[in-house]
Amino acid sequence: MPDLDLVPLRRALISVSDKTGLIERAQRLAAANVEILSTGGTLKALQAAGLTALDVADVTAFPEMMDGRLKTLHPRVHGGLLGRRDNDQDIADMAQHAIPAIDLLYVNLYPFEDTVAKGAEYASCVENIDIGGPAMIRAAAKNHAWVAVCVDGEDLDAVLDALDSNDGATPLVLRKQLAAKSYGRTAAYDAAISNWFADSLDIPTPSYRAFGGHLLQPLRYGENPHQAAALYRTSEIRPGITTARQMQGKALSFNNLADADAAFELAAEFDPEATAAVVIVKHANPCGVALHEKLTTAYENALLADPVSAFGGIVAMNRTLDAETANELVRIFTEVVVAPDADEDALAILSAKPNLRVLLTGALPNPDQTGWLVKTVAGGLLVQERDTGRVLVSELKTVTQRAPTEQEMTDLLFAWKVVKHVKSNAIVYARDGATAGIGMGQTSRLEAARLALSKAEATAGENKWDTPHTQGSVCASDAFFPFADGLKAAIEAGATAIIQPGGSIRDDEVIAAADEAGLAMVFTISAIEAGPAAAM
Repeated sequence: MPDLDLVPLRRALISVSDKTGLIERAQRLAAANVEILSTGGTLKALQAAGLTALDVADVTAFPEMMDGRLKTLHPRVHGGLLGRRDNDQDIADMAQHAIPAIDLLYVNLYPFEDTVAKGAEYASCVENIDIGGPAMIRAAAKNHAWVAVCVDGEDLDAVLDALDSNDGATPLVLRKQLAAKSYGRTAAYDAAISNWFADSLDIPTPSYRAFGGHLLQPLRYGENPHQAAALYRTSEIRPGITTARQMQGKALSFNNLADADAAFELAAEFDPEATAAVVIVKHANPCGVALHEKLTTAYENALLADPVSAFGGIVAMNRTLDAETANELVRIFTEVVVAPDADEDALAILSAKPNLRVLLTGALPNPDQTGWLVKTVAGGLLVQERDTGRVLVSELKTVTQRAPTEQEMTDLLFAWKVVKHVKSNAIVYARDGATAGIGMGQTSRLEAARLALSKAEATAGENKWDTPHTQGSVCASDAFFPFADGLKAAIEAGATAIIQPGGSIRDDEVIAAADEAGLAMVFTISAIEAGPAAAM
C-alpha cells in the first residue's frame, strides 16, 4: 500500500475550459510518466500538440452526448476519484468494474461568471453552468488522502513542483491545501449561480443566500494590527478597488481599501461628461467634495472644504488624472489617489512621492447598478440592496412658503448626493458646488449640524476667511429633523435652503421654523409617500 503521506501520481484527468498554459503543464506531466485522460476540446488540444492522451469515453465505454452535458458523470470516473486505496472493498470494486484509479484531477469550470458579466442571454448563462466539473472536484477533494485536485494552473504548478521534489509523488499537506481551495472554488461558483437565479427571478430574499469570492491579495492586517485580513473579489463586475491596477506606492492596508472604495463610489455619483468631481475621504467619511468643469479646480475646492482632515486622506476623482492636478496633489501628504485613469505626465509627477499609492480602476462604477451589500452580525449576515437612490427636481416637494432658487436647487441636489455617502446622523452644508461643512456619525442630528458648522469655522480660520462658508450655503440631512432644534442649528450656520426626507411627526414644527427664518425647504417624495410611520 502507498504511504498516506506521499502518494505516487500515475494517472491524471484533465478537462479545462481555460487552456492557458495547458500544453506546457501537460508536457511536464508526460515527462513524469503520468498517463493523461481527457475530454472534448481539452483532448483535441493535447493531441494536436503531439501529446498522448486517452479519451474518457474509452474508459467509460460511453460516448459524450447532449452537446457535452454528459461525459464525466460516470462510475468509472467518479469511482477512480473516490476509491480509497487502502480499503479492500473499494479496491475489489474497482477491479471488478474496471475502474482506473485517478491520482490527479485538473478542472477549471465553465466560465459562468464571465458569461453573466458579458450580459449574455438567459439560455447561454444556463449552458455555462458546469455540472460535471464541480461534481468531480468535490469527489477528488473528498478523497484528498489519495487524490490531488487542481482548479487552476497555479495549483497544477504546485503539484508539478512537488513531483520533482518527491520522486513523482504528492505530499498529504499539499493535497489537503488543494482540497480546501477546491471546496472554496465550487462554493463561490454555486454562490454566483444562485444569486444570478435570484436576481433573474427578482427574488430579493431567497431562502438561502450565499456569497463567495476569490483572493486578490492578503493584507498585512485588518482594521487593527492584531486582525487578519484579505481582499476578495466576488462575481459582481463593478469597476473600483478590485479592478484597480496599483501603479506605485506601499502595500494597501485594510483601511486604505475601505476608504478608497468609499471615496470612489461617491466620485462616481457625478457624470464625468457633465463635470469633474473630486472627493477626499478620511476614515470612510468624506471631508471635502467639489465639482468644477476643471479637475484641478475641483480638487482645490475639495481641499479648501477641510484642509486639516484632508491631510493623510484618500483622494478620488471621476476623470482621468492630469499633470496639473497631480502637481497640486503632491503638495500635501495623501495616502491614496484613485481615478479611472491617469496620463503619463501625471504618473511621472506622482512618482516623486514613492509612498503614495496610485490606483487606476479602468472605469467608473455605475451608480445605478443594482447589487447587494453584506455585513456580518453574530451568527448571520445582514444583506441589503446597494443604495441607488437619487432624486430629481420633479421628485421634490417644496414645503415652505419660499421655493429654492435655481442655484440653491443645484446645490441641494449636490448636497443630497454627498450626504448619501456620509455616516448617519449626517448633515452636509454645500455652496457653489462644494461642501462647506460635514457633520457625520453623531448620535443626534442636532450634534451633526453643530459638528458640520464647527468644521466650517475651523476651515475659515485655516483659510483665513472672514466667515465660515456655511454662510449662504444649503443644507442636506440624510433623515428627517425630529425636532426643530437641528434645523435651527442649520439656520445659525447660515443655511438658506434645506433638503431632507421629511416624515417626522413634528414636520409642521420644523416647517414653521424654516418659514419664520425665510428658508426654502424641500422634502424627498419617497418619504412623503411612505408616511411618518415608515420614516420613523
